[in-house]
Amino acid sequence: MEWNIGYIAAKRAVFTPDKSAIIFEDRPITFRQINERSNQAAHYLQGLGLKKGDRIAVDLLNCPEFVYLYFAAAKIGLIFVPLNFRLVGPELEYQLNNCQARLLAFHDAFTVTIDSIRGNVPIDEDKYLFVKSLGPHASKCPDWAVSYEQAVAGWPKDEPEVDRPVELNDPLAIIYTSGVTGQPKGAVVSHHQTFFKNFQIMLYNGLGTDDVYLAQLPLFHSGGLFISLNPALCAGATTVMRQGFDPERFALDIETYRATVIFALTTMWKFILESGKLDQVDISSVRQVIGGGERTPPLLLEELAKRGIHMQQGFGQTENSAMMMLPKEDIQRKEGSVGMPGFFTEIWIVDQEGRRQPPGKIGEVVAKGPTVMSGYWNMPDETAQTIVNGVLHTGDLGYQDDEGYFYIVDRAKDMYRSGGENVYPAEIEKVLAGHPKIVNVAIIGVPDEKWGETGMAFVVVEKGNDMTEQEIYDFLEGKIARYKFPRHIKFVDHLPITASGKIKKVELKEKYGTTLGNAP
Repeated sequence: MEWNIGYIAAKRAVFTPDKSAIIFEDRPITFRQINERSNQAAHYLQGLGLKKGDRIAVDLLNCPEFVYLYFAAAKIGLIFVPLNFRLVGPELEYQLNNCQARLLAFHDAFTVTIDSIRGNVPIDEDKYLFVKSLGPHASKCPDWAVSYEQAVAGWPKDEPEVDRPVELNDPLAIIYTSGVTGQPKGAVVSHHQTFFKNFQIMLYNGLGTDDVYLAQLPLFHSGGLFISLNPALCAGATTVMRQGFDPERFALDIETYRATVIFALTTMWKFILESGKLDQVDISSVRQVIGGGERTPPLLLEELAKRGIHMQQGFGQTENSAMMMLPKEDIQRKEGSVGMPGFFTEIWIVDQEGRRQPPGKIGEVVAKGPTVMSGYWNMPDETAQTIVNGVLHTGDLGYQDDEGYFYIVDRAKDMYRSGGENVYPAEIEKVLAGHPKIVNVAIIGVPDEKWGETGMAFVVVEKGNDMTEQEIYDFLEGKIARYKFPRHIKFVDHLPITASGKIKKVELKEKYGTTLGNAP
């Protein structure tokens, strides 16, 4: 069927043209403006010779240009690739090469990083788009890039024409999520799947044109793009957007813009509470709060509840966003639950043989429905292991109670979440294995009061050598993003090994996994 996500911008420009779609850093942008500027971007991209199926990447902080390029890509059938702006050069290089990106838009803050990898990625010289941020020390556009503002100005504001129609099942975006093998995987999300995610979340939240949606998650996140921005714009709600998250500003925005729906991760709420601003603002406009994202201490839920904020936790992953959410009326009655499957998702528990398990029995959480990703970009084997006969295997362990509510008890995979970010130990272990002094290394996630979880590395050093924690941090610098650095390092003589030579991480988790640490 000829239809695409770009119609969200086009239809809203007809139904609610003069309503504020986004308030970016206190500057309102209407639905009409979003559509017209997205059209200009689309015409510009076509003028560069980009065709349906080409990939365009963005390394951007939250900004309107992110939104314009996203809808522009959707309208003409390009595949949008949002990159984590916290990544360093080698990580960005891998992802740009993996998806064979034809164009890259980047903020001035990342100019040096992008310049360092230009010779190693498949992007032509005329396809680097420079976007100026709001920072007081924003740099100028380098001579090897083109200013986004100048490049897009002057192009037509009408809807772009396409040679090849964009279909609902065509890829819309590639969202990278690191795999347990240590190599990032690009989850391919279609226009069709994204529409159903919109519908599912609109049903969860009861979103409408009177709502003001406050969420400061990075737009490169599935949570920021697919759980917050897309459904809010589709419903005609107003989204309050900031370039980055500031806890005091977040609290003030609740009152200033009379926010009705809020989405903030557990770590964000910790910072907001610590700021003290939440107790100084009027939050009577708020009707729904969505949150979680990592281990959420009951004490945090209690502190929020004292202030009239009742956080609904849910469950999802990049491969299938917002699969479940706990109904508001069940927050206290079903404490610890991630809720029930959404309207367009079926979820159940299976054992290792794939047999459906009865209530109370722990097993792997699996799901199916029109919100599940298409697969991993250029990774057929990994796709076949994750989606079996149309069923998504999440790799998470949980159980269902007699009333159909789900509980997550552990992760079958080694991934842990630190400050709302997925961290995969295999990726860090692979880097550390390249250190000449390190014989073996294993990393697990451990509880952390500040970040929810953080990494604990167990390092075996070659006999006859001494090593310090600082040496490890110095070695990791520039190779992986800093949020992936293990906050705790323990030097050991040996690691527990199975008969087949695999590290017994379960044994490490049993011994150290309940250690509550604070990041230095």
